Amino acid sequence: MVVRLNPSFLTLSQQPHHTAYFSKQVTVRCSYGRHMKRGDLGRPQILPSVLGNNDGLRVFVVSDLHTDYAENLKWVKCLSTVKHKNDVLLVAGDVAETYHMFVATMSLLKDRFEHVFYVPGNHDLWCRREGQNYVDSLEKLNELLDACKRIGVETNPVAVGELGIIPLFSWYHESFDKEKDITGFRIPPLEMACKDFYACKWPNGLSNGDTSLALYFDAMNDKQMKVIEEIQKTCDHIITFSHFVPRQELCPEKRMLFYPKLPKIIGSDSLEDRIRSIHGTEGRRDASSCHVFGHTHFCWDAVVDGIRYVQAPLAYPRERMRRMNGGENWLPFCLYADQKFADRLNPCYWSDYYSANPRTPHNTKLAPWVARFYKQKESVDV
Repeated sequence: MVVRLNPSFLTLSQQPHHTAYFSKQVTVRCSYGRHMKRGDLGRPQILPSVLGNNDGLRVFVVSDLHTDYAENLKWVKCLSTVKHKNDVLLVAGDVAETYHMFVATMSLLKDRFEHVFYVPGNHDLWCRREGQNYVDSLEKLNELLDACKRIGVETNPVAVGELGIIPLFSWYHESFDKEKDITGFRIPPLEMACKDFYACKWPNGLSNGDTSLALYFDAMNDKQMKVIEEIQKTCDHIITFSHFVPRQELCPEKRMLFYPKLPKIIGSDSLEDRIRSIHGTEGRRDASSCHVFGHTHFCWDAVVDGIRYVQAPLAYPRERMRRMNGGENWLPFCLYADQKFADRLNPCYWSDYYSANPRTPHNTKLAPWVARFYKQKESVDV
C-alpha cells in the first residue's frame, strides 16, 4: 500500500528502515561517449528557477548542506519561514557531520517546508567527532533515521498528490570507475585522501575496499519495492534521489579533477540499476523521469538515456566563493511546480561543457589547473 499525501495539509507517516544485509550480484550497465559539438563555456552565476513563484505543489532540491560550517548553517537559517510552507524539499545527503548539528539542521528545514525528504550521505555517518556514542556508522544511521521520524522528515517512498518521491539509499564502490587511470604522477591513495576510510566505522564484513557497502545500502531499498511498484502504476511523475552518483558520466573526467581518483569514491552501479528498474531503461514517457543526486559538489543537469539527472549542491563556503557550484542564490532549486518539471538549470558549468564537448576518458593528460598540483614520478632506468 502506497502512502498518498495531499500536498497542502497531511502529516507524513514513517516506518523504521530495514538494515538487514542481503548478498546479491550487481549487474553493470553503463553507456559512455555520447558525441556532442565542441564549445567554450564560462562559469557564471546560476539564476533562480522561473517556476519559483507558482501556487501549486512545488518541489525544491538541495544536497551537501554541510552545516558544520557556520556560513552554511546561516544559509539554512536565512531560508524563509513563510514562502515554503506548502512546499516539498528533497535533501540529498551530507547534512552535517555530528548528530546534534544534523538534528538542528533538519528541524530548521522542517519548520520551513511542509514536507522534507532525506537520504544519508557519507559525512552524515562519520563517527570521528562523536566520541563513544556509536559502535559503528550503522548504529549512527539508525539514530539519524529515528531522529527523522521524530522530526517528521520522510525517508521512505511517498506519493505527494500525483508525484511519486522515492528516496534511494546507496554507497560507493571503487569498481564503479571504468575509465582509464591517470598515471605518471604522485597522486595520494584513496585511504589518504578520503576521510571516510577512518571517519566511518563499519562492522565486520562491510568495507570501503570492495562492493559490500554498496550492496548493503542498495539492499535497504528492497523493503520498499511494493510501495515503489504502486507509485509506478499511479503517479504521473516520479523523482528518485540519492546522495551518491549513479553514472560516471555525471562527473568530470579524471584529467579535469583536482583529485583524479575521485570517481573511485563517488558512485554505485547498483544504484543506476535501481534507478532504471524504477524509471525504465529509456525513462518514462513525456520526460517524466528525474533523479537527483549529490556528493561531488558539481552543479549538474543533464538527460542521459531518457532520465534527467540533477545535482544542486550548497557545497563548502570556499567552493561557493569560486562559484564552483554556481553560487548560492539559486538554491534550493525548484525542480517541480504546477505539475511539471522546471526548465534545466542554466548555466550549469560541467554538464553544459559536456553538452557541447565529447567525453574523452582515454585522454589522461592533466588539465593545466590540475597539473600544477602534482609532481611527475621520476623514471628509473634498470
